[in-house]
Amino acid sequence: MRYCFCAILLLIAGCRYSANNPDPNDTVLYSAHSAKVRGLDPGDVGDTTSAIVASQMIECLYQYHYLKRPYQVVPCLAESMPAMSGDGLVYTIKIKKGVRFYDDACFKDGKGRELKAGDFVFAWKRIADIKYLSKNWWIFDNKIIGLDEFRQYSKTCKTAADVDYNTPVEGLQTPDDWTLIIKLKGRPWPQIVDLLAHLPTAPMAKEAVDYYGKDIINHPVGTGPYKLKRWHKGSYIEMVKNPTFRDEFYPSEGEPNDIKNGLLADAGKKLPLTNRLVSVLIQENPPLWFLFLQGKIDVSGIPKDNFSEAIDLRQQLTPEMKARNIKLFTFRDPSTYWFGFNMEDEVLGKNLPLRMALSCAVDRDKYIELFTNNRGEPAYGFIPPLMSSYNPDIKNIAQTSYNVQKARKLVKEAEQIYGSKLPTLTLAMPGTDIVFRQEGDFLKRCFKDAGLDVEMDYMDWPTFQNKIKTKSAQMFTLGWIGDIPDVENFLQLFYSKNISPGSNNFNYSNPEFDKIYEKASIMPDSPEREALYRKAEEIVVKDCPAVFLVHGVAFILTHDWAYNVKPHAFAYGTAKYRRVDEAKKAAYSELLRTLK
Repeated sequence: MRYCFCAILLLIAGCRYSANNPDPNDTVLYSAHSAKVRGLDPGDVGDTTSAIVASQMIECLYQYHYLKRPYQVVPCLAESMPAMSGDGLVYTIKIKKGVRFYDDACFKDGKGRELKAGDFVFAWKRIADIKYLSKNWWIFDNKIIGLDEFRQYSKTCKTAADVDYNTPVEGLQTPDDWTLIIKLKGRPWPQIVDLLAHLPTAPMAKEAVDYYGKDIINHPVGTGPYKLKRWHKGSYIEMVKNPTFRDEFYPSEGEPNDIKNGLLADAGKKLPLTNRLVSVLIQENPPLWFLFLQGKIDVSGIPKDNFSEAIDLRQQLTPEMKARNIKLFTFRDPSTYWFGFNMEDEVLGKNLPLRMALSCAVDRDKYIELFTNNRGEPAYGFIPPLMSSYNPDIKNIAQTSYNVQKARKLVKEAEQIYGSKLPTLTLAMPGTDIVFRQEGDFLKRCFKDAGLDVEMDYMDWPTFQNKIKTKSAQMFTLGWIGDIPDVENFLQLFYSKNISPGSNNFNYSNPEFDKIYEKASIMPDSPEREALYRKAEEIVVKDCPAVFLVHGVAFILTHDWAYNVKPHAFAYGTAKYRRVDEAKKAAYSELLRTLK
């Protein structure tokens, strides 16, 4: 630990004043990620850490307005919002002219070429290609005319190289280089614009895929405000301002309090506002907290064991934090966390009493107290409380709240179904640090009290992701942060056509749920759709493919030299709005001396 900590300090110092960039006035935003980045290929990004990093370099047709609430989709690579046909089945999108992929060795003479409408078609065909095994096929499944047929065609090809991307897809047309026409399969797609702001729908340059091959996961080639400079896996990622980035400007409108809070002081300024981004991998909480307090990290969450140091009993900043001019931001995020069951597992899949026993064995309130410092709400379903479709009665419908006696009774029923004493179960944990081990020990004690033997399998994030993708985990700790502000984004996690390697990591299948999902997913926002969303959730919680644990509440700390920080539930590609005052940052060391 001591060696690792010293290495991090040297790393940050080296990133701040490198030989290639000796300017002490250089503006750098430092952050930390606690899980390893799995890859930076947008077509296969499915985890939050990778998405946050990749979205600083790779853009989509649309994005969310940084300041406005409720969340509003606005053009990014698109010139304007899409034109829709009267029947809602054809979308015409104009692409901004003059947008360029940033310079990269994959292009002729290393100079990035202009973005074209065909780059979106190529990217989406790639996701449809069964040989690519993207986990994001759920986005396009049964939506666009001819794209499902292209997927079936790709299955007939012997190798990935045999898949011809020039094969026409009727529903994806490019009459010219700056016009994209999307034709839907006879039914509306209400979430289309939100999903066109979701990273996996970003364009891809065929030159980059051809040049890097499978190594494309390490070589993002985008159109964004930043480009990759260095990626030392297991250490840090550094991104630098893209010199060929188009003209994009900080928003001039927001909410009423944004002017008061200084969030419109940079209105109209060209983006990005910071020269470089450095994200350091810090998997242990003590060094992360130390580095934040020392001013080496600009923005941070609050580790569990340091919560009382930062936040008082009124959920406000402590005097120590105020003396350091640290700011606090809190918000409900669109998240649900659980440990899930592989429904294809021979022990768990056909034994509902066993799954319910595991759920009844967990004391959610104690879990939230111990591992989130009460920064969360107990979960009994998957729809977060901030969503309009949230059902406050879901706890009673699920009937799996904490009850040790009921859990023991259910274990007896489960043993009758199994035919003998239940075997030891295995729960995969996506981390190896002390917090994950404490969480594992807590869950293990809960299960033991109910008469169940469960062992924990701790592993790093990429290994965990691969285990889930290949259906190799019996049980797994995971969660979901909404990609878009629509509950459909949570429902698709349980749709049978999305089983692993897709987003349905539970490998859950229920025909009644599928029927409701297919009906609700094409309906516009309405009370009728909301009722269907709730009905679908009821089906899932009664089948118990997961133990739903907590809905998150985020606590974010920033130093006062980090400007334009506003909580955002869909905070992808938002570093471009942040500004760093290096003079204030430099003065912090003197402030620390006065506080000693």
